[in-house]
Amino acid sequence: MPEPEDATITKVITFSLLTASLLTVAAAPVADRRTPGLKRIADPTAASAHPLPDFSFAGYGFGVVPMPSEAGTIINVTDHGVIANDGKDDAKAILKALAAADRIEGRVTIRFPEGRIQIGEIIPVERSDIVLDGAGSGESGTELYFPRPLKIVDTSDRENELRAYLKREEKYQVEPDQNINFLFSEYSWSGGFILIGPPKSRAASYLAEHDRRDTVLAQGLAGKQFDRRLTVADASKLKAGQVVQLQWFATAGADSPILKSLYGDIAPWNARQTDPKMKLSIGQRHWESAKRPTVAQSTRIVAIRGNVLTLGDPLLHDISAAQPAVIADWRHLTNVGVQNIRFTFPYSPWFGHHLEQGYNAIYMTGVFDGWAKNLVIENADNGILTDNAASLTIADVTTTGNHKAHYSVHVGAVHNVLVRNLRVENPVVHPLSVNTRSTRSVYSRATVLRDGLIDQHSGSNHQNLFDQIAMTVKPRKRDGGWSYPLWVGGGAPYWKPGHGRMNTHWNIALTFEGLPEGETVRVFSGLEGPGARIVGLHGNRPVEIDYKPEAYVEGSNAVPSVLSLYDWQLARRKTEKRP
Repeated sequence: MPEPEDATITKVITFSLLTASLLTVAAAPVADRRTPGLKRIADPTAASAHPLPDFSFAGYGFGVVPMPSEAGTIINVTDHGVIANDGKDDAKAILKALAAADRIEGRVTIRFPEGRIQIGEIIPVERSDIVLDGAGSGESGTELYFPRPLKIVDTSDRENELRAYLKREEKYQVEPDQNINFLFSEYSWSGGFILIGPPKSRAASYLAEHDRRDTVLAQGLAGKQFDRRLTVADASKLKAGQVVQLQWFATAGADSPILKSLYGDIAPWNARQTDPKMKLSIGQRHWESAKRPTVAQSTRIVAIRGNVLTLGDPLLHDISAAQPAVIADWRHLTNVGVQNIRFTFPYSPWFGHHLEQGYNAIYMTGVFDGWAKNLVIENADNGILTDNAASLTIADVTTTGNHKAHYSVHVGAVHNVLVRNLRVENPVVHPLSVNTRSTRSVYSRATVLRDGLIDQHSGSNHQNLFDQIAMTVKPRKRDGGWSYPLWVGGGAPYWKPGHGRMNTHWNIALTFEGLPEGETVRVFSGLEGPGARIVGLHGNRPVEIDYKPEAYVEGSNAVPSVLSLYDWQLARRKTEKRP
């Protein structure tokens, strides 16, 4: 693996290295000066109170295994009837190429030519070891053009459960001043023209009557949070190299130990606050379906010795008699990639939040060790959507155009997903978002060029990282001072709080537009979640942080000497001997 790009990283790895404690960064007086050093919290009490997960396991191959570069068998879509730039639909020809790939064992690359290729139906990718590869995402590369939305194109029953859920829950977008009172679209956060996942799989859980327990392979007996070793009752159904899913259930309802591990001791952020909407509470969806895990960690078993497993990445939570977990079978694809392509959609009106018609480029579900890289996505409702996936790398993606999107890259119900070098040029409701049941996923080196927001979307998302983020924002003057809502969490009340413990914000750089020199900006949140960490938030004007409930805040108005926590932790792992 190449060394990280920042020269800073190669210097700091020689320091005394922390395991589960915060990096202490001294504040600098102005934002354009870096903090002078890097210290370790020596007080064990403080270290225990503010642990940092090791986020460097996010991405393909737990962050350290390179993505495959071998093409394997190459299938050119032009050999199956695709003709670029002819103005005709090429979906049937692409499906023929995929059918040919399904008859081949081993790695396959579906190769697309230069030019515009028009596609008028969903392209399902339902096998492992396959790459959709274009001639580049630039103007002279491969352009996949989708003239009609999923609302018209999708005639399948894939979204029926979600459709029923929206009606049952009466999910209506209501904006009286805009005369909007419409049922949510099923394509607001689901579906895609490149649809990646196991055939006939259930991408996400919505209705409890459809929930099914995954086959249990072993019962977990003992394991410590952030350790990679796990003792099981019987390892006879397990083997090294196997991908499984660890599942924690809230079997005791609101009093379940896993909820305490997730959220700590939930309490009002302000004891004098009488408005119940401003008090933290745990929504009932965390426990009301006995067959649906509250927390799921898809990982690989790398070694077995007796009944002791070594996992590919650290445990999200303790496993014990008091806080049990199971090791379950998990249906998935592996080594699936999409790369070097430009996706374009016609400009269309924005009908409103949750009313998207389905100009969605990619939907990845049920994938372990997959990727999407070197992509440009123009005028999409959603650029890349993820669900029920793990160990993905989404890198060097630009979302652009004038159409307002719901998500740029959506990180939802996933584990260890790395979104790297995302550039958001278009208007987006949720430009950076970790959604329901997302764990230890990372946005690193993202740039949001307008209306920057961080969305922590409820539903037991926790231990996620926003790392080395640059955002352009326009503050407003209220009550004599300037302010901006930087954290705007979504999600329904039954999935609250906004996030669980240890969501971390590291080196967040804000460019405030239209703000006179010498002004200070209050950056604030709504009611988010417990145990947040905010290190090195700064801007081109001084900032004051108002986060609810109270977060661990350090090094404000200064650039931390470690620019990227993800890179720093990854470099540390490469120099350490691991079990």
